[in-house]
Amino acid sequence: MSNHADPVLDCPVDQTPDPRELIEAAMQWHFDPETGSPFWLERAKTLDFDPCQDVHSFADLRMFPNVVDDLRDVRVEDLIPKGYGPHPEVAGVFESGGTTGPPKRVIMLKDWMDRLMAFTMRDMDSRGDPRDVNWLSLGPSGPHLFGALASWESRLRGGVKFAVDLDPRWVKKCIRDGRIDEADRYAEHLIDQSAFLLETQDIGIMITTPPLLERIARRDRLVELINRKVRVLFWAGAHMDADTRHLLRTEVFPDVDLRGTYASTMVMGGTVERPGLTDGDPWVFDPFSPYISFAVVDPETGVEVAYGERGQVVMNHVSKNMLLPNNLERDLATRIKPLPGTMGDSVADVSPVPVFDNETVIEGVY
Repeated sequence: MSNHADPVLDCPVDQTPDPRELIEAAMQWHFDPETGSPFWLERAKTLDFDPCQDVHSFADLRMFPNVVDDLRDVRVEDLIPKGYGPHPEVAGVFESGGTTGPPKRVIMLKDWMDRLMAFTMRDMDSRGDPRDVNWLSLGPSGPHLFGALASWESRLRGGVKFAVDLDPRWVKKCIRDGRIDEADRYAEHLIDQSAFLLETQDIGIMITTPPLLERIARRDRLVELINRKVRVLFWAGAHMDADTRHLLRTEVFPDVDLRGTYASTMVMGGTVERPGLTDGDPWVFDPFSPYISFAVVDPETGVEVAYGERGQVVMNHVSKNMLLPNNLERDLATRIKPLPGTMGDSVADVSPVPVFDNETVIEGVY
């Protein structure tokens, strides 16, 4: 580890830094020739402002261009800040789902994964989630963050993770090419595999995607097994409409804590819906502030919409590991007032935009 890092960047994982102090320390770290990454040091030459002098606040992050498209072809080594030294401990390289063209790619270092996991464990403990139970991940693994997070989380909570792998890009390709029957057969193949595990293993926590969860709900035997065995059922990766959420929570899985998550590879993490929501409430997501922050803007003007209004989500990631500011995501959401002390907005009722980067958005099963 470099001696150049401001202590705020290495604060204990159970502490929350002041947002302004974090942003200012991150600017010094990522744009110092001795500590910054080759990626950002090169991009700095094209900026019409000085991040070290001009960027201090959440609002100032909007000065940056959206650079995530560059992550489709950049060498991952060029994303690592030099201040980590020649052999940083890497937690993994993760890619986007490829919904809108070639996948984007980030490298996650272990110090960030440790911080993200500490946040996740605190949240799960605060909700009384079980430890020492087995997990079932029915979703993408491979280059996707979905499966990796489930692996880390289950291990930290003392459980074994069972997995059914999903290739979301193949499903999207089938749908894009009009091979709907093939996509359906593949999805049912995934459900068949999960059925073997639910029948034979003790599963206490499960995570899957809304389209796969809807398929599970059509099989009475799987519904019975989940209600009997599973205590927490997370959905992630694709959106869920309010009517489906209400039906699943109240009629299909009444004995399970069904909980939505909102994550993005391009902010290297995610969050779980706000606790205490009723079946009739919109599901609200509060970011892991100040490291991850949201804004909800008018896609035409880039100006923040009013609270309670819908707009497109802008995400920021600011940490020692990575700087990814001002990323316009492929999601629409309602802007919600944040929790006290949280940087940026909270979001609710997230759904995909129909077209993004001139590409039709296909969710498929993820």
